[in-house]
Amino acid sequence: MTSSPPPGTVPPAGPGDAAAPVDSLILHTTDNGVSWLTLNRPEALNALTRDQRERLIDRLADASADPDVRAVVLTATGKGFCAGADLRGAPPAGERVAGDVARMIRHGAQRLIAAVQDCEKPVIAAVNGTAAGLGAHLALACDLVLAAASARFIEVFVRRGLVPDGGGAYLLPRLIGPQRAKELMFFGDALPAAEAERLGLVNRVVPDDALTTTAREWAERLAAGPTRALTLTKQLVNASLESDRATAFAAEATAQEINMATADAREGVASFVERRDPTYRGR
Repeated sequence: MTSSPPPGTVPPAGPGDAAAPVDSLILHTTDNGVSWLTLNRPEALNALTRDQRERLIDRLADASADPDVRAVVLTATGKGFCAGADLRGAPPAGERVAGDVARMIRHGAQRLIAAVQDCEKPVIAAVNGTAAGLGAHLALACDLVLAAASARFIEVFVRRGLVPDGGGAYLLPRLIGPQRAKELMFFGDALPAAEAERLGLVNRVVPDDALTTTAREWAERLAAGPTRALTLTKQLVNASLESDRATAFAAEATAQEINMATADAREGVASFVERRDPTYRGR
């Protein structure tokens, strides 16, 4: 259901396929409070296997629970960020029964997008190349999106006669409005990074060779910030898109109540009074 690469390209088999250990397909390091999650199937333009998807979901949950992780960067190796879901091995259409597809989407692509949005740490997408189908939605679900100048975003589903999945019809209208979202989804044209930035899908476009450096700078700034306040801010903003004013105001007041009990909030106020830079510890 989610994409394979753009028309005319098929991910070749290679060491990134099912025979490879999943840990080699999702590289993971933690440095200066930043968890780096790197898709590593460059020969397949980082099309996601089921095992990779599950490992990403687990890593995002781990980041939420680990007090030493204070920001997350999601990126990839090679020329593609993510070409969507790798559908090889899925049952043929004739062997499915009613409900199979809906269950696959709910338990697969939708769980992944929810894991990004529900992660209790800020998540930055560093989009190094083509992001198509679920790959585009994986990037757009992140809190901040950096894109290399050569990156492209493709709502590829219509090219395959498919309906968007992975939360696309939820994410895009909230980012750029329904008309622009329909244009991208109806035509399936490749959207260059600069145009994605102009529309508001991308925070910043940088030269290809500056992507990792910029992502590191942004992530380490977040990691040095008041982690709980950032988490609560993320939750407030995400929830506000479905809330009326009274609900949003009540959530804001509750978040303030929770945050004021943190050590970082006390440090922030103290540093202001004492006219010095704050030192936040994420607690």
